[in-house]
Amino acid sequence: MAKLQLPDALLIDKYIAGDENSLALLINRHQSKIYGYIYSKVLDRDVTEDIFQETFYKVIYTLKQKKYYNEEGKFLSWVLRIASNLIIDKFRNDKKMPLNRDTEDLSVFSKITDNTHNIENTLIKNQVNIDLKAIIEKLPHDQKEVIMMRYFLEMSFKEIADLTGVSVNTTLGRMRYAMTNLRKVIEKNKIYLPT
Repeated sequence: MAKLQLPDALLIDKYIAGDENSLALLINRHQSKIYGYIYSKVLDRDVTEDIFQETFYKVIYTLKQKKYYNEEGKFLSWVLRIASNLIIDKFRNDKKMPLNRDTEDLSVFSKITDNTHNIENTLIKNQVNIDLKAIIEKLPHDQKEVIMMRYFLEMSFKEIADLTGVSVNTTLGRMRYAMTNLRKVIEKNKIYLPT
């Protein structure tokens, strides 16, 4: 008789209740998909190992704190979102030289830069960044991914296309749709971006 496989949500509940083995079952169940996803983005085994371990550190911490996990959501999707954020952080931290691009597509982002160093401008800039990232999070995944890689990781469209496995034209199309959607949300909600 085949062994019944417990659903992810039940294993999470058991882990939160103190059953450490439940997390091991979850990790074993999804390990290859998560590891493969990370590797497909970073293409480096050592970096993949580091991000994989940090992903599950965050998973454990979050579940132990009983915050941010929605039981109605899918465990694998949630973990992949954590891994994706860590990958973006890794690329962002590895960039040494900031690139300045002044194009029409950059207009939303160029408005949030301010070289004046006073506390009011710093607070405004931080709030605008938070608001902008919240708006970006609501974009479809493919549009959000290209925005994050292009503006926060300062990757070229060719690099983004290679990393995501699509053509440069598809990447450019995703960027165009993302910028159009961002502008609509900003105009609709009358969000003020300081110049």
